[in-house]
Amino acid sequence: MSAEEIARVCHEANRALQLVDGDPAPSRPWDDAPTWQRESAVAGVRNALAETHDPAAHHQAWVDAKAADGWTYGTTKDPEARTHPCMLPYDDLPANQRRKDVLFLSIVNSLTQ
Repeated sequence: MSAEEIARVCHEANRALQLVDGDPAPSRPWDDAPTWQRESAVAGVRNALAETHDPAAHHQAWVDAKAADGWTYGTTKDPEARTHPCMLPYDDLPANQRRKDVLFLSIVNSLTQ
C-alpha cells in the first residue's frame, strides 16, 4: 500500500473515533477533507514508517510540523486562525486524543507488515 492509501485508512479511523467521542468538529471524509489535512496524514504515515513508533514522539512530530506551518494552541480547531486544541505535549492530551496517536501507529504497522 502507498503512504496515501494508508493515510486514508488512518484518517477515516480517526474520523470514526471523533464521531464516537462526540467531537464538535469531526474531520470530513478523506475525499472531502482539505488538502492540508490529507497532506498532514500522509506526512504522519511517512514519519511513522521512517522512525516514529512511539505515540508521544509521533504526536510531537505532528506538533512540530503544525508549529512550523504557523499553527498554535487554541481551544478550538480553526484552520483559518491556525489554532488546534491538540497543540500540547502528549502527556497533557485527554485520553481520547492520545488514543488517536496509538491507533494511527497501529494502522501503519498493520498495513506495512
